[in-house]
Amino acid sequence: MRVQYRLLILSLIVLFVAGACAPVEQSAPAEEAAAPIDTIIFSDLNWSSAQIQNRVAQYIVEKGYGYSTEVVFGSTLPLFQGLRNGDTHVTLEIWLPNQDEAWYEALGNEEVVEIGASLGKDWQSAFVIPQYLQEQYPELDSVEDLKDDQFKELFASAETGGKVRLVSCVIGWACEEVNAAQVIGYELEDHVHIVNPGDGAALNADLYGAYEKGEPWVGYQWGTNDPALILDLVRLEEPAYSDECWAADKACAYEDADILIAVHPDMVDGAPDVVEMLRAWDFNIEVYKEVARWLDQNSDASSNDAALWWLNSKSDIWSGWVTEDAAAAIEEALAANEIPEGWPTE
Repeated sequence: MRVQYRLLILSLIVLFVAGACAPVEQSAPAEEAAAPIDTIIFSDLNWSSAQIQNRVAQYIVEKGYGYSTEVVFGSTLPLFQGLRNGDTHVTLEIWLPNQDEAWYEALGNEEVVEIGASLGKDWQSAFVIPQYLQEQYPELDSVEDLKDDQFKELFASAETGGKVRLVSCVIGWACEEVNAAQVIGYELEDHVHIVNPGDGAALNADLYGAYEKGEPWVGYQWGTNDPALILDLVRLEEPAYSDECWAADKACAYEDADILIAVHPDMVDGAPDVVEMLRAWDFNIEVYKEVARWLDQNSDASSNDAALWWLNSKSDIWSGWVTEDAAAAIEEALAANEIPEGWPTE
């Protein structure tokens, strides 16, 4: 018995030591679930179409999907950096090729996610004149004509020292640098004095003021900007866009812009229902043109007012972007004249 007992004890010791020395099987760490986003922050770019798209999206997101919203106001370059950093979650107007360099760098670093088209394709130019001016001066049809003494005198003002007053891009927008490069590329530095407005409203007011008086004006516009949708404007001829020209000195016309929606990567798992809605978003140029004309007829209206008008009158469009439950909730909120908490006071 004693021998058997000793053998049993020895066997147990061997088993214990073998078990202690055996490698421990590591279980794979569970992937951390993405934290849901409670408040969605929109990049509130400082021009009309972007702000109206934001107001429409904020209404849908708050009233249809139950999220809070906020906006961060600013210009193209700092707000795009904010999107990359996660300071904002949604930008409804990424303009390419204006933002090409930063955009493709951010995509490569997985700092942003492309969702789809916003307004679609659009033209832009730093050399736009009112149509009435070209009717008065039919020989004024090219950027090269701005070197002519006759037209320098026509566009000169007290501040320009005899040069053409060119109302260029807004300070802080990507086109500010592009337009300056084009002036150099076209060898216009000795003929043109660049004026950079502080914001989109100032740019538009400058054009509207000249147009109402029938005065000379030349400067930057784009197809979805309110004046371009309402006034009769003409683009001066420029050499056609090419990749080689654009990479070299930009002495050619802009390529038609692609206008995209982008979100911060946290949105994909943190607010997937909103991302799905944005993938269906179709606030194209023809849709926005109606808003611009309504604003022109209602000069005291704000972006908030325009968004409410559009949501109330165009449910056949936006209801196709959302779920049935969200559509019902949005219709109920509109009927009760509810206003999103995240809308800025205008």
